[in-house]
Amino acid sequence: MNRKQLFNEALNLPLADRAALAEQLLASMDPPIREIDNLLALEAERRIDGYERGELRSSPAEQVFNRLEAN
Repeated sequence: MNRKQLFNEALNLPLADRAALAEQLLASMDPPIREIDNLLALEAERRIDGYERGELRSSPAEQVFNRLEAN
């Protein structure tokens, strides 16, 4: 089976299966990216936990974007 045939077969899969296949293919191309994604997710969870414990403050998105544009 060539690449085009494989692609056409994949198009016949249910949407959830196509999404899972796409994710697996992308992950197989650059495993370090997956590790970075995992680290970013852990950091996001750490920050959310800190916010919920009252250790971190939040700012409205508009305020954040205005500060970024000013710099």
